[in-house]
Amino acid sequence: MLLGMLLVGCQSSETREQPVQSREFGIRDLAKADIDMVAEVNVRQSMNYLRELARKLYVRNPNQLSRGGHASRDAALVALFDARDSAPRGQRAAATITMAFDETFAGDRVAAFVGGMRGMLLDGYGGKQSFYLLDRLDPQKLHYLARNFEIAFWKLAQDRDGNGRLFLLSNALEGTGDLSFARLAGKLIGLQDHMAQVVADSTNRQIKNVIQGVASMVFFPI
Repeated sequence: MLLGMLLVGCQSSETREQPVQSREFGIRDLAKADIDMVAEVNVRQSMNYLRELARKLYVRNPNQLSRGGHASRDAALVALFDARDSAPRGQRAAATITMAFDETFAGDRVAAFVGGMRGMLLDGYGGKQSFYLLDRLDPQKLHYLARNFEIAFWKLAQDRDGNGRLFLLSNALEGTGDLSFARLAGKLIGLQDHMAQVVADSTNRQIKNVIQGVASMVFFPI
């Protein structure tokens, strides 16, 4: 039931001409509980959202491609998502996101921002993207992950350089407006909050709610 609900919830990211397709059943699935398959869908969908976030940021900030030495957006996305173990982990993930808003940083700010978020995502799920019966997720880490994503998106929308310019352009209200970044933020944060509650309910573990203004810009350790 949980898997079905999550799959339905993820359909909003597909176009009308592109129906949702489930992956084929494999023999390894015999060693998975329902919550393991839910977690895999959650990680996979979160990665898709992060890839879309990176693509949109490169569209709004094309100058970052040359800063990263990439010939095209496709090449930048391949380097960011398809290289094995390329995501920073632990404290490095938070430091990488912060680096994207450092005036002295001369590299690709999009790669730093999204790469750090990707590392945090992996940390929240114990460094895994496939889960089996003996795997145990920590609902508190998933809760912290959602809060960290809130802080990251706050920094994206608010952090400016010494001249008052945003380090990275995202949402725009002028003209016809573009709030697609806000929608992506809501999807990413909502997925982690939902998964934290699912894991907490399945393990009878309580989540310690934290009250912290995103303006403090302090990431929670995962």
